[in-house]
Amino acid sequence: MVSAAGASAPLRIVAIDGPAGAGKSTVGRAVAVRLGLDYLDTGAMYRAVTFAALRRGIDPGDVDDVAKLSASVEMALDGSSVVVDGVDATVEIRGREVTAAVSAVAMNSGVRSELVRRQRSWAAARGGGVVEGRDIGTVVFPDATLKLFVTASPRVRAER
Repeated sequence: MVSAAGASAPLRIVAIDGPAGAGKSTVGRAVAVRLGLDYLDTGAMYRAVTFAALRRGIDPGDVDDVAKLSASVEMALDGSSVVVDGVDATVEIRGREVTAAVSAVAMNSGVRSELVRRQRSWAAARGGGVVEGRDIGTVVFPDATLKLFVTASPRVRAER
């Protein structure tokens, strides 16, 4: 965004971080609705790349091929659904196969660079939003307007 004076206006970012199963997505969606902002689940982006790799027969541990894939895969996330290369993958990205492989994809520095670029672009196009995922407030949006760290006991996380 550019202000009348020509200077970039700061993005209105609410960054939500925390461990798996703590309720980041639940909190993120509720905050987005309450503030009237768009919502982005960055973990779903990593899962979308993993889904695309598996669907194309690419080993999720193949660093170079998965990094290349992350730059070309089409994904649309609207807060409630995930479409990957024109296929509704909302259910599949939370399935056993993707869950077992997503860590290898998330550790891939090429994938991380590409998805961080996409996350920043997503926020810039909207003037901000509620963005949840790991490293959101430290790496992706270190200057976020508000940073939340959601946590829960190991028992609660396991039940989720």
